[in-house]
Amino acid sequence: MFLYGSNTYLSDIKTALSATVNLDKLKKSSVLITGASGLIGSFLVDMLAEYNNTQNGDVRIFAAGRNSERLQARFRGVRTNNITFVEQDVNQPIKFDFQVDYIIHAASNAYPAAFEKDPVGTILSNIKGTEYLLEYARTHGTQRLLFVSTGEVYGQCDASVTAFKEEYSGYVDPTKVRSCYPASKRAAETLCSAYSSQYGVDTVIVRPCHIYGPNTTSTDNRASVQFVNNAISGKDIVLQSSGKQMRSYCYIADCGSAVLSVLTSGETANAYNIANPDARVTIAGLAQNIADVTDTKLVFDCRKNDNDTPITYAVLDSTKLEGLGWKGRYTVQDGVRNTVEILKGN
Repeated sequence: MFLYGSNTYLSDIKTALSATVNLDKLKKSSVLITGASGLIGSFLVDMLAEYNNTQNGDVRIFAAGRNSERLQARFRGVRTNNITFVEQDVNQPIKFDFQVDYIIHAASNAYPAAFEKDPVGTILSNIKGTEYLLEYARTHGTQRLLFVSTGEVYGQCDASVTAFKEEYSGYVDPTKVRSCYPASKRAAETLCSAYSSQYGVDTVIVRPCHIYGPNTTSTDNRASVQFVNNAISGKDIVLQSSGKQMRSYCYIADCGSAVLSVLTSGETANAYNIANPDARVTIAGLAQNIADVTDTKLVFDCRKNDNDTPITYAVLDSTKLEGLGWKGRYTVQDGVRNTVEILKGN
Protein backbone atom coordinates (compact mmCIF):
# COMPACT_ATOMS: atom_id res chain seq x y z
CA MET A 1 0.00 0.00 0.00
CA PHE A 2 1.50 3.34 -1.09
CA LEU A 3 0.55 5.04 2.19
CA TYR A 4 3.21 3.16 4.13
CA GLY A 5 5.92 4.59 1.90
CA SER A 6 4.96 8.13 2.93
CA ASN A 7 6.85 9.67 5.83
CA THR A 8 4.04 12.21 6.15
CA TYR A 9 1.43 9.50 6.57
CA LEU A 10 3.53 7.65 9.14
CA SER A 11 4.11 10.94 10.97
CA ASP A 12 0.34 11.56 11.00
CA ILE A 13 -0.20 8.16 12.62
CA LYS A 14 2.37 8.93 15.31
CA THR A 15 0.77 12.32 15.95
CA ALA A 16 -2.63 10.68 16.27
CA LEU A 17 -1.27 8.17 18.77
CA SER A 18 0.30 10.93 20.85
CA ALA A 19 -3.03 12.79 20.89
CA THR A 20 -5.04 9.78 22.06
CA VAL A 21 -6.25 9.97 25.65
CA ASN A 22 -5.37 6.97 27.86
CA LEU A 23 -4.03 5.00 24.90
CA ASP A 24 -2.32 2.46 27.15
CA LYS A 25 -5.72 1.18 28.29
CA LEU A 26 -5.67 -0.72 25.01
CA LYS A 27 -2.32 -2.41 25.68
CA LYS A 28 -2.50 -6.21 25.34
CA SER A 29 -6.19 -6.02 24.37
CA SER A 30 -8.06 -7.32 21.33
CA VAL A 31 -9.97 -4.93 19.06
CA LEU A 32 -12.43 -5.75 16.27
CA ILE A 33 -12.89 -2.97 13.70
CA THR A 34 -15.69 -3.31 11.15
CA GLY A 35 -15.47 -1.30 7.94
CA ALA A 36 -11.71 -1.78 8.23
CA SER A 37 -11.01 -0.87 4.60
CA GLY A 38 -12.96 2.40 4.84
CA LEU A 39 -11.72 5.90 5.60
CA ILE A 40 -12.07 5.85 9.40
CA GLY A 41 -11.71 2.11 9.96
CA SER A 42 -8.50 1.75 7.97
CA PHE A 43 -6.80 4.60 9.79
CA LEU A 44 -7.73 3.08 13.14
CA VAL A 45 -6.14 -0.21 12.06
CA ASP A 46 -3.01 1.69 11.00
CA MET A 47 -2.90 3.47 14.37
CA LEU A 48 -3.11 0.25 16.35
CA ALA A 49 -0.57 -1.43 14.07
CA GLU A 50 1.89 1.42 14.66
CA TYR A 51 1.13 1.31 18.39
CA ASN A 52 2.19 -2.34 18.33
CA ASN A 53 5.24 -1.58 16.24
CA THR A 54 6.64 1.39 18.15
CA GLN A 55 5.18 1.21 21.68
CA ASN A 56 4.84 -2.52 22.29
CA GLY A 57 1.07 -2.18 22.38
CA ASP A 58 0.57 -5.90 21.82
CA VAL A 59 -2.97 -5.26 20.56
CA ARG A 60 -4.53 -8.09 18.61
CA ILE A 61 -6.30 -6.41 15.69
CA PHE A 62 -9.25 -8.00 13.92
CA ALA A 63 -9.88 -6.06 10.68
CA ALA A 64 -13.34 -6.92 9.36
CA GLY A 65 -14.80 -6.19 5.94
CA ARG A 66 -16.98 -7.67 3.23
CA ASN A 67 -14.06 -8.64 1.00
CA SER A 68 -10.91 -10.29 2.35
CA GLU A 69 -8.93 -9.55 -0.83
CA ARG A 70 -9.71 -5.85 -0.49
CA LEU A 71 -8.59 -5.95 3.13
CA GLN A 72 -5.32 -7.66 2.27
CA ALA A 73 -4.67 -5.17 -0.54
CA ARG A 74 -5.38 -2.19 1.71
CA PHE A 75 -3.00 -3.35 4.44
CA ARG A 76 -0.26 -4.80 2.27
CA GLY A 77 2.99 -3.55 3.78
CA VAL A 78 1.58 -2.72 7.21
CA ARG A 79 4.24 -3.08 9.91
CA THR A 80 2.75 -5.57 12.36
CA ASN A 81 1.95 -9.26 12.50
CA ASN A 82 -0.93 -8.83 14.93
CA ILE A 83 -3.64 -8.40 12.30
CA THR A 84 -6.28 -10.99 11.48
CA PHE A 85 -8.51 -10.30 8.47
CA VAL A 86 -12.14 -11.22 9.01
CA GLU A 87 -14.48 -11.47 6.02
CA GLN A 88 -17.90 -10.43 7.30
CA ASP A 89 -20.82 -8.50 5.84
CA VAL A 90 -22.37 -6.82 8.87
CA ASN A 91 -25.79 -7.07 7.21
CA GLN A 92 -25.56 -10.84 7.67
CA PRO A 93 -25.48 -12.94 10.85
CA ILE A 94 -21.99 -13.05 12.32
CA LYS A 95 -19.92 -16.02 11.15
CA PHE A 96 -16.86 -15.65 13.38
CA ASP A 97 -16.66 -16.79 16.99
CA PHE A 98 -13.84 -15.41 19.12
CA GLN A 99 -13.61 -13.16 22.16
CA VAL A 100 -12.67 -9.50 21.71
CA ASP A 101 -12.24 -6.81 24.34
CA TYR A 102 -13.39 -3.92 22.16
CA ILE A 103 -15.56 -3.53 19.07
CA ILE A 104 -15.47 -0.43 16.86
CA HIS A 105 -18.38 -0.50 14.42
CA ALA A 106 -17.28 1.70 11.54
CA ALA A 107 -18.93 -0.23 8.69
CA SER A 108 -21.45 1.92 6.84
CA ASN A 109 -22.22 3.50 3.51
CA ALA A 110 -20.88 6.98 4.17
CA TYR A 111 -20.98 8.95 0.92
CA PRO A 112 -23.79 10.15 -1.37
CA ALA A 113 -23.27 7.71 -4.24
CA ALA A 114 -23.64 4.78 -1.84
CA PHE A 115 -26.82 6.23 -0.32
CA GLU A 116 -28.37 6.65 -3.76
CA LYS A 117 -27.35 3.22 -5.04
CA ASP A 118 -28.23 1.21 -1.93
CA PRO A 119 -30.48 3.03 0.55
CA VAL A 120 -31.84 -0.25 1.92
CA GLY A 121 -28.34 -1.61 2.54
CA THR A 122 -27.41 1.69 4.16
CA ILE A 123 -30.26 1.35 6.64
CA LEU A 124 -29.59 -2.31 7.36
CA SER A 125 -25.86 -1.92 7.99
CA ASN A 126 -26.61 0.84 10.48
CA ILE A 127 -29.46 -0.91 12.29
CA LYS A 128 -29.26 -4.67 11.68
CA GLY A 129 -25.48 -4.68 11.58
CA THR A 130 -25.35 -2.79 14.86
CA GLU A 131 -27.81 -5.24 16.41
CA TYR A 132 -25.67 -8.23 15.38
CA LEU A 133 -22.57 -6.66 16.92
CA LEU A 134 -24.33 -5.58 20.10
CA GLU A 135 -25.67 -9.07 20.59
CA TYR A 136 -22.21 -10.47 19.93
CA ALA A 137 -20.75 -8.11 22.52
CA ARG A 138 -23.44 -9.13 25.02
CA THR A 139 -22.84 -12.87 24.61
CA HIS A 140 -19.03 -12.80 24.32
CA GLY A 141 -18.08 -10.60 27.25
CA THR A 142 -16.85 -7.65 25.21
CA GLN A 143 -15.74 -4.77 27.44
CA ARG A 144 -17.05 -1.96 25.22
CA LEU A 145 -18.60 -1.33 21.81
CA LEU A 146 -18.06 2.00 20.07
CA PHE A 147 -20.54 2.95 17.36
CA VAL A 148 -19.39 5.35 14.65
CA SER A 149 -22.42 7.51 13.93
CA THR A 150 -22.44 10.82 12.04
CA GLY A 151 -22.90 14.55 12.49
CA GLU A 152 -25.79 14.23 10.04
CA VAL A 153 -28.01 12.97 12.88
CA TYR A 154 -28.56 16.63 13.80
CA GLY A 155 -30.55 17.24 10.63
CA GLN A 156 -31.64 20.76 9.76
CA CYS A 157 -31.12 23.39 12.44
CA ASP A 158 -32.87 26.64 13.23
CA ALA A 159 -31.13 29.97 12.71
CA SER A 160 -30.22 30.38 16.39
CA VAL A 161 -27.84 27.39 16.44
CA THR A 162 -24.15 28.28 16.10
CA ALA A 163 -22.79 24.76 16.70
CA PHE A 164 -24.48 21.42 17.35
CA LYS A 165 -24.15 20.17 20.91
CA GLU A 166 -24.76 16.48 21.55
CA GLU A 167 -28.24 17.05 23.00
CA TYR A 168 -29.50 18.94 19.92
CA SER A 169 -31.91 17.23 17.53
CA GLY A 170 -32.99 18.92 14.31
CA TYR A 171 -35.43 17.92 11.60
CA VAL A 172 -34.87 14.90 9.36
CA ASP A 173 -37.64 14.10 6.85
CA PRO A 174 -38.17 10.32 7.18
CA THR A 175 -39.92 10.08 3.79
CA LYS A 176 -36.85 11.24 1.85
CA VAL A 177 -34.64 8.44 0.54
CA ARG A 178 -31.57 10.55 1.38
CA SER A 179 -32.62 10.26 5.02
CA CYS A 180 -31.67 6.57 4.93
CA TYR A 181 -28.30 7.58 6.38
CA PRO A 182 -29.06 10.03 9.23
CA ALA A 183 -32.34 8.36 10.25
CA SER A 184 -30.79 4.90 10.54
CA LYS A 185 -27.79 6.28 12.39
CA ARG A 186 -30.20 7.86 14.88
CA ALA A 187 -31.98 4.54 15.36
CA ALA A 188 -28.68 2.69 15.82
CA GLU A 189 -27.58 5.17 18.47
CA THR A 190 -30.78 4.51 20.40
CA LEU A 191 -30.23 0.77 20.01
CA CYS A 192 -26.76 1.14 21.57
CA SER A 193 -28.21 3.06 24.52
CA ALA A 194 -30.99 0.47 24.87
CA TYR A 195 -28.46 -2.39 25.06
CA SER A 196 -26.58 -0.48 27.73
CA SER A 197 -29.75 0.10 29.73
CA GLN A 198 -31.42 -3.28 29.32
CA TYR A 199 -28.47 -5.67 29.08
CA GLY A 200 -25.59 -3.77 30.64
CA VAL A 201 -23.52 -3.69 27.44
CA ASP A 202 -20.99 -0.86 27.66
CA THR A 203 -21.50 1.32 24.58
CA VAL A 204 -20.24 4.72 23.44
CA ILE A 205 -21.04 6.73 20.33
CA VAL A 206 -19.01 9.13 18.19
CA ARG A 207 -20.46 11.58 15.68
CA PRO A 208 -17.77 12.57 13.19
CA CYS A 209 -18.16 15.73 11.15
CA HIS A 210 -16.82 15.95 7.58
CA ILE A 211 -13.75 13.71 7.66
CA TYR A 212 -11.14 13.79 4.90
CA GLY A 213 -7.68 12.42 4.27
CA PRO A 214 -5.42 10.56 1.84
CA ASN A 215 -6.85 7.11 2.60
CA THR A 216 -10.31 7.60 1.10
CA THR A 217 -11.67 4.78 -1.01
CA SER A 218 -11.74 4.99 -4.81
CA THR A 219 -15.57 5.06 -4.87
CA ASP A 220 -15.96 7.95 -2.42
CA ASN A 221 -17.68 10.85 -4.21
CA ARG A 222 -17.85 13.41 -1.43
CA ALA A 223 -17.12 16.97 -2.49
CA SER A 224 -13.85 17.18 -0.55
CA VAL A 225 -12.58 14.02 -2.28
CA GLN A 226 -13.52 15.31 -5.72
CA PHE A 227 -11.81 18.65 -5.01
CA VAL A 228 -8.54 16.94 -4.07
CA ASN A 229 -8.60 14.42 -6.93
CA ASN A 230 -9.30 17.09 -9.54
CA ALA A 231 -6.64 19.42 -8.19
CA ILE A 232 -3.95 16.72 -8.07
CA SER A 233 -4.83 15.87 -11.68
CA GLY A 234 -4.18 19.49 -12.62
CA LYS A 235 -7.85 20.30 -13.21
CA ASP A 236 -9.71 23.34 -11.97
CA ILE A 237 -11.89 22.92 -8.89
CA VAL A 238 -15.40 23.79 -10.03
CA LEU A 239 -18.11 24.80 -7.55
CA GLN A 240 -21.67 24.68 -8.88
CA SER A 241 -22.96 26.86 -6.03
CA SER A 242 -21.60 29.70 -3.95
CA GLY A 243 -20.13 27.22 -1.44
CA LYS A 244 -21.11 29.46 1.48
CA GLN A 245 -22.33 26.51 3.57
CA MET A 246 -20.29 26.32 6.79
CA ARG A 247 -18.83 22.99 7.79
CA SER A 248 -16.74 21.39 10.51
CA TYR A 249 -13.97 19.54 8.69
CA CYS A 250 -11.63 17.13 10.41
CA TYR A 251 -8.43 15.56 9.14
CA ILE A 252 -8.36 11.77 9.48
CA ALA A 253 -5.51 11.82 12.01
CA ASP A 254 -7.55 14.00 14.37
CA CYS A 255 -10.56 11.75 13.82
CA GLY A 256 -8.54 8.64 14.64
CA SER A 257 -7.21 10.01 17.92
CA ALA A 258 -10.70 11.19 18.86
CA VAL A 259 -12.31 7.79 18.22
CA LEU A 260 -9.74 5.95 20.33
CA SER A 261 -9.97 8.61 23.06
CA VAL A 262 -13.72 8.04 23.33
CA LEU A 263 -13.15 4.28 23.29
CA THR A 264 -10.79 4.50 26.26
CA SER A 265 -12.32 7.39 28.19
CA GLY A 266 -15.88 8.16 27.07
CA GLU A 267 -18.84 7.76 29.42
CA THR A 268 -21.12 4.77 28.81
CA ALA A 269 -24.19 5.39 26.61
CA ASN A 270 -22.94 8.88 25.73
CA ALA A 271 -22.36 10.44 22.32
CA TYR A 272 -19.37 12.63 21.46
CA ASN A 273 -18.99 14.98 18.52
CA ILE A 274 -15.74 14.63 16.60
CA ALA A 275 -14.68 18.01 15.26
CA ASN A 276 -11.76 20.38 15.55
CA PRO A 277 -12.82 23.96 16.43
CA ASP A 278 -9.77 25.21 14.50
CA ALA A 279 -11.01 23.56 11.31
CA ARG A 280 -14.30 25.27 10.55
CA VAL A 281 -14.58 26.58 7.02
CA THR A 282 -17.10 27.00 4.21
CA ILE A 283 -17.17 24.56 1.32
CA ALA A 284 -15.69 27.30 -0.86
CA GLY A 285 -13.02 27.94 1.78
CA LEU A 286 -11.99 24.30 1.74
CA ALA A 287 -11.88 24.31 -2.05
CA GLN A 288 -9.72 27.45 -2.02
CA ASN A 289 -7.31 25.84 0.45
CA ILE A 290 -6.93 22.85 -1.87
CA ALA A 291 -6.48 25.12 -4.89
CA ASP A 292 -3.77 27.11 -3.08
CA VAL A 293 -1.81 23.99 -2.09
CA THR A 294 -2.01 22.46 -5.57
CA ASP A 295 -1.54 25.71 -7.50
CA THR A 296 -4.82 25.22 -9.35
CA LYS A 297 -7.85 27.47 -9.82
CA LEU A 298 -11.17 27.59 -8.01
CA VAL A 299 -13.92 28.30 -10.54
CA PHE A 300 -17.53 29.16 -9.71
CA ASP A 301 -20.12 27.80 -12.14
CA CYS A 302 -23.23 28.44 -10.09
CA ARG A 303 -25.79 26.18 -11.71
CA LYS A 304 -27.32 25.18 -8.40
CA ASN A 305 -29.12 27.16 -5.73
CA ASP A 306 -27.51 26.96 -2.29
CA ASN A 307 -30.84 25.67 -0.96
CA ASP A 308 -30.37 22.51 -3.04
CA THR A 309 -27.73 21.30 -0.58
CA PRO A 310 -29.43 18.92 1.93
CA ILE A 311 -27.49 20.20 4.95
CA THR A 312 -26.86 23.93 4.80
CA TYR A 313 -25.10 24.28 8.16
CA ALA A 314 -23.02 21.58 9.84
CA VAL A 315 -20.78 22.88 12.62
CA LEU A 316 -20.23 20.56 15.58
CA ASP A 317 -19.41 21.63 19.13
CA SER A 318 -16.43 19.61 20.40
CA THR A 319 -16.49 20.79 24.02
CA LYS A 320 -17.60 17.41 25.37
CA LEU A 321 -14.83 15.56 23.53
CA GLU A 322 -12.23 18.07 24.67
CA GLY A 323 -13.46 17.50 28.23
CA LEU A 324 -11.90 14.02 28.00
CA GLY A 325 -8.51 15.68 27.46
CA TRP A 326 -8.49 15.42 23.65
CA LYS A 327 -7.32 18.26 21.43
CA GLY A 328 -7.16 18.45 17.66
CA ARG A 329 -3.75 18.93 16.08
CA TYR A 330 -4.57 19.78 12.45
CA THR A 331 -5.99 22.98 10.97
CA VAL A 332 -7.66 22.83 7.56
CA GLN A 333 -4.42 24.07 6.02
CA ASP A 334 -2.42 21.34 7.76
CA GLY A 335 -4.79 18.56 6.78
CA VAL A 336 -5.12 19.66 3.16
CA ARG A 337 -1.35 20.04 2.80
CA ASN A 338 -0.69 16.57 4.17
CA THR A 339 -3.45 14.97 2.11
CA VAL A 340 -2.10 16.45 -1.11
CA GLU A 341 1.52 15.67 -0.24
CA ILE A 342 0.74 12.01 0.50
CA LEU A 343 -1.39 11.52 -2.61
CA LYS A 344 1.09 13.31 -4.86
CA GLY A 345 3.78 10.99 -3.54
CA ASN A 346 1.75 8.15 -5.01
